[in-house]
Amino acid sequence: MGYSTDIKLDLMVTGSNSGTWGTKTNTNLQLIEEALCGYIDQDIAGGAGTTALVIADAASSGKNCRNMVIKLSGTITGNRIVTVPTTLEKVWIWSNETSGAYTVQLKGASDSGSGYTFGTTNKGKRITYMTGTDMVDAGFSSDAIDNVVEDTSPQLGGDLDVNSNDLVSTSNGNIDIVPNGTGVARAKDGGGTTAALKIAGKETMWVPATAMYASTTNGAEATQTELTAGYPELKTFDFDTSTAESVQFNVSFPKSWDEGVVQFQTFWSASATDTGTGGFTLAGCSVANNIDYDLAFGTPVANTALAASGTQDDLMVNVESGDVTIASAAADTNTIFRLVRDTGTDTNTGDLRLVGVKIFYTTDAANDA
Repeated sequence: MGYSTDIKLDLMVTGSNSGTWGTKTNTNLQLIEEALCGYIDQDIAGGAGTTALVIADAASSGKNCRNMVIKLSGTITGNRIVTVPTTLEKVWIWSNETSGAYTVQLKGASDSGSGYTFGTTNKGKRITYMTGTDMVDAGFSSDAIDNVVEDTSPQLGGDLDVNSNDLVSTSNGNIDIVPNGTGVARAKDGGGTTAALKIAGKETMWVPATAMYASTTNGAEATQTELTAGYPELKTFDFDTSTAESVQFNVSFPKSWDEGVVQFQTFWSASATDTGTGGFTLAGCSVANNIDYDLAFGTPVANTALAASGTQDDLMVNVESGDVTIASAAADTNTIFRLVRDTGTDTNTGDLRLVGVKIFYTTDAANDA
């Protein structure tokens, strides 16, 4: 007489079991049915410890892991371990229906691996199999969404319904939405209209010449030039070719400004057909509440001089400058800028007609709340 390795069937020996062959065969068939279809509710209640499941020779037992489906139940007050015999080869479907926020580990009684562990809040289902040496997680479960941390590259098969819940981070963590490549983070309203999400970062502020004023010392000349009657007229400040004339303007950055450096880009036209270069410098200072306006500007920064096209009144746009450090930069301030024609380096022999300037700044908050 002997027993099969995996589910412990009674193996028939030639000439044996006279008068009991039919009974033993029926028992074997019932045990096979148990291994293929059987279900057991196994109580593993208790504190930290181990419940050892077994397969008895040619019979069912109280803690029978011959069954295909094993429900784990009971109130657990510590982390539990459930073992099966290590030497067999078999598949199980496990259902963790215990009460208590503790882990339940599935493993071979003497295997070298860690098997599979239900997390403290994972009351799901899992398929595992025994190789004869180790318990292996087959990767099929009902708990994927409860334990998405286990999936390093999760993908949705459809829309994610948050069911009136929120996406919440812990420990003051950020929630990042990261489109791939040139993708844009967008939002869609209930009517189906889609628009890009506003993201803190680089912003642009346009300051036209009409919002500027000439400096008292060596100020540029405010002019209005009609080119063709009925066409756009130029409302500009004209900067002399040899004297470093200047204008000033002031802005109040939003509270979401990071109070860091800015960059600028000048828009101008040449008053003649000269192809010489034109460029400017910009400096700034911020004035806070209860502070005297009588402050020094920060260090002027020049943009890259641009060669005029040679056609009078063509719009010329310098490339974006390097970083301009604003003196006393701070939130809730009034920031004054001084723009000067860079006559020391540009070569255009005519007046430069300044149309306006773009200021580039960076925000570090989603809004000004």
